[in-house]
Amino acid sequence: MVKVGSLMKVIDNTGAKQARCLKIQPGYKRGYAGLGDIVTVSVQSLRVKRRESIKIKKGEIYKALILRVKSNRLVFSGDCFSYNETSSIILLTKQKKILGTRVFGSISKVFRFTNYLKVISMSYGTHSF
Repeated sequence: MVKVGSLMKVIDNTGAKQARCLKIQPGYKRGYAGLGDIVTVSVQSLRVKRRESIKIKKGEIYKALILRVKSNRLVFSGDCFSYNETSSIILLTKQKKILGTRVFGSISKVFRFTNYLKVISMSYGTHSF
């Protein structure tokens, strides 16, 4: 689960490498966010390649959608799975539209039933649970 202050990996092609969670969006006094939640993040570091052509700057604040969480997740079939890496996000605009054009790695099938169906078509890799 993601708490305020946790460092997350950005897995889209916007140019950001890592971001830190500043606020958890939905819910009243929620202490953590999970898969599919929207959080407010601050960009902590940028990718090395083509740093001059990146439109995102270090320290800017964006909304983000959580795509992978390191903690265990129970699936409808009764299986339990988790990702080995840190929590991963993609950046959104203030109107909650996807900022990048590609998503790297596998995406959970949970996003087939949300408003972010476009994320699955943008993903570059196999789909997992």
